[in-house]
Amino acid sequence: MPCVSSFRSKLVRAALGALAGLLAAFTALSVAELVAGLLRPAAGPVTVVGGAVIDRTPAAVKDFAIRTFGENDKIVLQLGILAILALIAIGLGILALSHRRAGAAGVLLFGIVGAAAALSRPDSAGAGDVLPSIIGAVAGALVLYVLATKAAPIAAPDGADAQTGPGAWSRRGFLTTAGATAVAAASAGALGRYFTGRQGQGAVASRESLVLPKPASPAPAVPAGVQLKVPGITAFTTSNSDFYRVDTALTVPKVDAGTWRLRIHGKGVARPRTYTLDQLLARPLIERDITLTCVSNEVGGPYIGNARWLGVPLADLLEEAGVRPPSKGGRADQLVARSVDGMTLGSPVEDLMDGRDAILAVGMNGEPLPFDHGFPVRMLVPGLYGYVSACKWIEDIELTTFEAYDPYWVKRKWARKAPIKTQARIDTPKPFARPAAGTVTVAGVAWAQRRGISRVEIRVDDGPWQDADLAAQAGIDTWRQWSYRWNATPGGHNLTVRATDGTGQVQTEQRTRTIPDGASGWHSVFVTVP
Repeated sequence: MPCVSSFRSKLVRAALGALAGLLAAFTALSVAELVAGLLRPAAGPVTVVGGAVIDRTPAAVKDFAIRTFGENDKIVLQLGILAILALIAIGLGILALSHRRAGAAGVLLFGIVGAAAALSRPDSAGAGDVLPSIIGAVAGALVLYVLATKAAPIAAPDGADAQTGPGAWSRRGFLTTAGATAVAAASAGALGRYFTGRQGQGAVASRESLVLPKPASPAPAVPAGVQLKVPGITAFTTSNSDFYRVDTALTVPKVDAGTWRLRIHGKGVARPRTYTLDQLLARPLIERDITLTCVSNEVGGPYIGNARWLGVPLADLLEEAGVRPPSKGGRADQLVARSVDGMTLGSPVEDLMDGRDAILAVGMNGEPLPFDHGFPVRMLVPGLYGYVSACKWIEDIELTTFEAYDPYWVKRKWARKAPIKTQARIDTPKPFARPAAGTVTVAGVAWAQRRGISRVEIRVDDGPWQDADLAAQAGIDTWRQWSYRWNATPGGHNLTVRATDGTGQVQTEQRTRTIPDGASGWHSVFVTVP
């Protein structure tokens, strides 16, 4: 049966090549993780390549990823990178059975790609960041060359089915080498994770030991009645664990509070300053309830949350540095905030110094900022979407102009200035729910930071707009709950909500995408009453 024998030979060859390629890739990534753990975890090849992919992904694609995968978008990206690498590794492994040098060169090429990605990152620490990708690729290339050499006699037609003799010895040699490689690679990866964890231990310890001072200006008492007793409605205060996270960091920065510094400099800064965290904590702090909204939040979307923030008034720091807003003759109209991971956000100086509670936050809901939300310090500006105001892990503030510099998202076609739009959302009933006939409570939240909410209306199908009952309002910078008792009749019904802000402006019906300055339109849910 020559055809069967030939097919079996090709199958064995493909399996051996695939195994050799995958083990080479596993070795490369594990060694790279070990080197990164010893030097700088953020320089690991998956992290830097993933970051480079994010940087070069069109805004519309990013928006689709957030909309589709939510806060799992980074995991999906990393799994996608690993899947692509696995497919390429299989191909290189099969190629190496016939052309060992070409296969090994292919692995080295990916090391060069990783090194280039490391150097392209805005938070690159320099030439040292190429070492994880290069050393890992060299290790992977050597493994592929050795395994291909061991596998070649087995993959040959006269050795594939041998049960004794040279073919059997080749199989034993290959399997022994492959097993040893897998163990060594796994050990290197485990060591890499251990060293990476150790590098973050100082940051974890600094957060655990941090005691937040009491605010000089406590948050105003939340009025009774801000939280409606309606099952399914969003809580007035969002817990730290439930607060949304949208950023580009594949690896959450772990910053040691003891070594953290904040620099303020640039155009119109008469007295440049550098602050430690202790110096900020020694200043009079303010505490405020503020609702934060992501510009990627679709109509009715989940990327909004309300928390009690503790921080230093940003305007005070700017004034002490000699900064004046443009309306008072200041030279800078844009403040560029830089994160430790290289992210840049640009805020209008006029907005930061107009009396609103723009802060450098150090606390969130009574505890130091979680790492996911910017420990040790983040910026927060009520009334502006997060991408122009809410820099996490902030370490640098530069005063400049909108004409002179475009921050990260503006370079990707998002708007320079982005005040939050008036929005209302139905929390309950959920889309496609099947409530029973009779009285059904429709409820949700509405927001228009810096303007407040004065009215919420509900429409059933194409009927007239009806006023909803409003919960107490905690302030113009927080969202507001609302409810409406609906006499539900059998059949399918479309429920629509709209809000009016504190200036009397009714929320627009016009639907727009999140790009370039936030979504607009009325939120609707369809329900069926049996």
